[in-house]
Amino acid sequence: MNCAICRHGVTSLGKVVVTLVRNSTTVVFKDVPADVCENCGEEYIDRQVSESLLRAAEEAVHSGVEIDVRQYLAA
Repeated sequence: MNCAICRHGVTSLGKVVVTLVRNSTTVVFKDVPADVCENCGEEYIDRQVSESLLRAAEEAVHSGVEIDVRQYLAA
């Protein structure tokens, strides 16, 4: 896919780090699959992966976690 940001690069499958913050909770996910632009580095995460990350982050918020670092595991 062509990059929507720089319009010059092409994306390829890679792994990224995603940090989600809400109030006093910070959750870091490592090795998240994403399409990454070879030119500018813009990251595109698909809907299914995004929903999974948001669910896990919501669980961390509700359990009172302040900082959590997780390895992404596909559902």
